[in-house]
Amino acid sequence: MISTCEATANIAVVKYWGKRDEKLILPTNSSLSFTMDDQLKTRTTVMFSDKFKEDEFWLNGQKMDLSDKDTAERVVQLDLVREKAGIKEKAKISSINCFPTAAGMASSAAGFAALACAASKAAGLELNGKELSILARRGSGSACRSVMGGFVEWQAGTKSDGSDSYAVQHASETHWPELRNIIAVVDAKKKKVSSRAGMKQTVATSPLYKARMEYLPKLVEDMKKAVMAKDFVRFAELTMRESSDMHAVMLDTWPPITYLNDWSKEIMHGAIELNGATPIAGYTFDAGPNAHIYTTKQNVGAVKKMLSEIEGVNKVIECKVGAGPRYVDDHLIDEDGVIIPHEFIEGKGIVVK
Repeated sequence: MISTCEATANIAVVKYWGKRDEKLILPTNSSLSFTMDDQLKTRTTVMFSDKFKEDEFWLNGQKMDLSDKDTAERVVQLDLVREKAGIKEKAKISSINCFPTAAGMASSAAGFAALACAASKAAGLELNGKELSILARRGSGSACRSVMGGFVEWQAGTKSDGSDSYAVQHASETHWPELRNIIAVVDAKKKKVSSRAGMKQTVATSPLYKARMEYLPKLVEDMKKAVMAKDFVRFAELTMRESSDMHAVMLDTWPPITYLNDWSKEIMHGAIELNGATPIAGYTFDAGPNAHIYTTKQNVGAVKKMLSEIEGVNKVIECKVGAGPRYVDDHLIDEDGVIIPHEFIEGKGIVVK
């Protein structure tokens, strides 16, 4: 009863920021994202066994405390899988991120999507995309989009049980092959305010939040039209304005939440100056200071040159749109339930020792 899955982060162009139900993780608005390629990858192995006395979770080679609020959602997912599969065995999870954790690069989306896929398969379940999306959502909202590749919408839904709140794919990874996400890393450290805590605070205290909710439904439709038509000029403007709108309600929160730093703002100004009258770069920031700049293949060089002139940019990653989760045989747990030593090495990937 073991399975290993690799899933990748998704970077939203219409963000999810706020819940209508904290327990079921139901959003206040629909959202849109592109699933990224393997450079933003998490590998997760799940093993169920009657030899295990309790659930265990290992992240990046370190045993984590499952009673901690930041990790407890793994048990929620495991319990849902056990209930669906009719099993009682405890599980051991080993997961490794190939990019910074909790730094505004959607590591939780990749992690919980990989967990949903690996845990359900290890338990003998054959879940469809909708079912996997709902399962991943119970760990981290944005993870529901990472169980699919390409251009994905998380439909907010209206039902109180969350049965209509799941992701649907609007276009595969082959729809817009020229599209790129140039990631500018300015701070890879874990953020001080988690996304979960931040959005709860925003919903409770931001006077501007109501205006955002009124603005988003039309934006979702406009963004879908721009992407499906591969209209980059329209897409870039909508993406930048949406990012700024979300960070405006964060700043309007009390006490204020500021995920962006001075280097983030330098990147914003640099992109706007580069664009001139016809945008070739569209920045967006998740809940962190690191920039995601959507552009097309022909303009990657210009974007990278702009970033090279900003002192605070420590690293640049060029991502394509990805195909979504895949199952692999390189497990991180051996047949006796022992964690196999492993690490991520830049340029080599995940090395299992």
